[in-house]
Amino acid sequence: MPLNFTITPHKLDFLFEAGTSRGVLRQKATWFIKVFDTDKPQVQGWGEAGPLQGLSIDDVPDFEAQLRQALALLHIPKVPNNKEEIFKIAGKLPVSLPSVKFGVETALLDLLHGGKRKLFESTFYNAQTPLQINGLVWMGNRQVMQQRLNEKIKEGFRCIKLKLGAINLKDELALLQDARKLMPASKLELRVDANGAFTPDEAKLVLQELERLQVHSIEQPIAAGQPAQMALLCAQTPVPIALDEELIGVVGVEAKRDMLTTIKPQYIILKPGLLGGFAATLEWINLAEELQIGWWITSALEANIGLNAICQFASWLQVTMPQGLGTGSLYRNNIASPLQVKGEFIHYRPGVSWAKW
Repeated sequence: MPLNFTITPHKLDFLFEAGTSRGVLRQKATWFIKVFDTDKPQVQGWGEAGPLQGLSIDDVPDFEAQLRQALALLHIPKVPNNKEEIFKIAGKLPVSLPSVKFGVETALLDLLHGGKRKLFESTFYNAQTPLQINGLVWMGNRQVMQQRLNEKIKEGFRCIKLKLGAINLKDELALLQDARKLMPASKLELRVDANGAFTPDEAKLVLQELERLQVHSIEQPIAAGQPAQMALLCAQTPVPIALDEELIGVVGVEAKRDMLTTIKPQYIILKPGLLGGFAATLEWINLAEELQIGWWITSALEANIGLNAICQFASWLQVTMPQGLGTGSLYRNNIASPLQVKGEFIHYRPGVSWAKW
């Protein structure tokens, strides 16, 4: 009998108003995907498809209907034999549904490994080797951001990322200055994420200030879709620039190569849920390494099903930089899982059970 898919919608509630330059997030809709063989229904693979509001190309009003239709068209006669077969199956899904590709890959990889929430042969899962992550300071007023920054430093984070572009830039730079007074660059790596908040002219001035504060990098200083202006910034910047939103919707190796060779960024930020899954993310990684461009991986605010998959993927890739994988604790109603953030590390605790659905 062919494999069966079912979905379970879930609304994630943020613990606080999560501000970005694109607006404030209070809830996030996600859909858990279950796959199983009808001859062995007790063995289930789970994935997650959760478009990010205002950013994912599949953030559309009829997403659930498109998800159901896409899954109904998948006819998989038996459990795939390896990840390459799984990537080929997910590759048949529409390119307009990147989060579904990610969710299907995740569910099938889980099923391939016996429905134990294991997806890759990684030390994160097999040996419970934790991954170093960056602390994240969301936007808020000056006082709130200062409090969050201080908390991350006290928790032991040696890499902290701050969101820029919502409050007065002078206040945001003052926060970075305060952090730098507390700890030098040798002990605290500061990253910033502008989410495209600045104009090209503004970005030039911001980059000069960030150099003075010894900031590691800035993500997406200007809005995506301005390749000439972004290329000029990357060529002249005193602070490394990382592309994030710029990668969304770019499909195929040649299109990806064209973008990277045109803009020549110092880094790219990889979110499998926004980019079309693990196979698509591997294309970016292979090109980046060929072109000597740095990269790291972050979640796209997935619940623990998706976050677990990305953590295992990062571990399988043997990453060494701090990754953006501390987002599971953002929600008051995330599903129970073995994932735990402790200090600046995310752990997989084998003695803790996953929630039942």
